[in-house]
Amino acid sequence: MKKVVIIPTYNERENIEAIIAAVMALNASFHILIIDDGSPDGTAQIVKSLFNQYPNQLFLEERKGKLGLGTAYIHGFKWALKNGYQFICEMDADFSHNPSDLIRLQQACVDGAAVAVGSRYIKNGAVENWPMNRIALSKGASLYTRIITFMPVKDPTAGFVCYTAEVLSTINLDAISFVGYAFQIEMKFAAWKLGFNIVEVPITFKDRKLGASKMNKGIIKEGILGVLQLKWQSLFKNYRHKVKVNVADIEAVKPHDVAAKTF
Repeated sequence: MKKVVIIPTYNERENIEAIIAAVMALNASFHILIIDDGSPDGTAQIVKSLFNQYPNQLFLEERKGKLGLGTAYIHGFKWALKNGYQFICEMDADFSHNPSDLIRLQQACVDGAAVAVGSRYIKNGAVENWPMNRIALSKGASLYTRIITFMPVKDPTAGFVCYTAEVLSTINLDAISFVGYAFQIEMKFAAWKLGFNIVEVPITFKDRKLGASKMNKGIIKEGILGVLQLKWQSLFKNYRHKVKVNVADIEAVKPHDVAAKTF
């Protein structure tokens, strides 16, 4: 069963080598796809320097400029489907997500979940090193989202997720409209609206130790207004592909061939 971890980056030179090593050290056959949005700090160059160390396991897609978290993940999802991965995970580069939890998320999908969410706000989930006002904002956003959308996910803004290929091939990824904070909500909302089983797996989220947070007022504003927009659009929008993509029929391009074309 092919599985890949998608990690978007922008100025993560302090973390990138260590997070790659941590995922590879799991010995769980995860591949890694880094989506770098033109980091001026040389993040992409560090990734390239590791290709020989992790042949046919580590891949890089470079984009010009900051195009948004959502579009980075959509780019990665399409890449993963094209390359025949059955399980597609997403996580941050800054160790706020514990790489060892990837195994539990993927296992939840093996056991029947279509989407496994690394959840801070269910039993045995936790947040460490966040100030109380940040925790209150996050929990408030989660409650607000559940009230507006009726979606039964206690951590809808979570960014540590494992999707099955069936989910991502069923969702019309081009219909996902949000690129920031609300992207994570919309992806879970789309999967839920299409009837897929979403399971929450408890994790401990830790605030980054190195590098700068990407959170800003614009992202928070998108989250607040985006949930209202999401609910309104759901009255008219169908997230399903008109013609479902059959993952088995996608021509499998060897990952090292894709990487060779990238540079």
